[in-house]
Order: sequence, then C-alpha cells, then structure tokens
Amino acid sequence: MKEFNFSDDVIVYICKALQIAMITGTDIVDNLRMMKLVEGESGTLEATEEFKAQFESNIEKMMEEIEKSNNLDETPA
Repeated sequence: MKEFNFSDDVIVYICKALQIAMITGTDIVDNLRMMKLVEGESGTLEATEEFKAQFESNIEKMMEEIEKSNNLDETPA
C-alpha cells in the first residue's frame, strides 16, 4: 500500500478550514469532505486546482457577506 504525506498547501487549506469552522460554528468535517486531492509530482497529496478555486471563492463570498452585515449594522436607523 502506498503512503502519502500532505503537501504544504493542503496543510494550509486544512488550517483555513479549521479557522472557518471555529469562526462560523460549523462542523469541520463537512469542510474536509469537500477537499479534492491528487498525487503530486513529489509523491505528496496536493489540492486540485478546482478545489483551490472553489475554496477561495467560498472565502471571498463569506467575506463579502461579513462586509455587508457590518455595513448594515453601521447604517443609522
């Protein structure tokens, strides 16, 4: 059976997923299940380009929602 290590970028995505789960109060398991990994040239597991793009898009959307929410809170009634 072949063994793999995570690449540095996968570890970064896991850390970000944990941070998001802690901030939003969501279960990290759902975030980890979305990860798509492939064997890289160095024999490590690497995130697919599709996953990277989706992950970054999700973070951007979340940040936009936070920004909108903050702007609504600051708007005088």
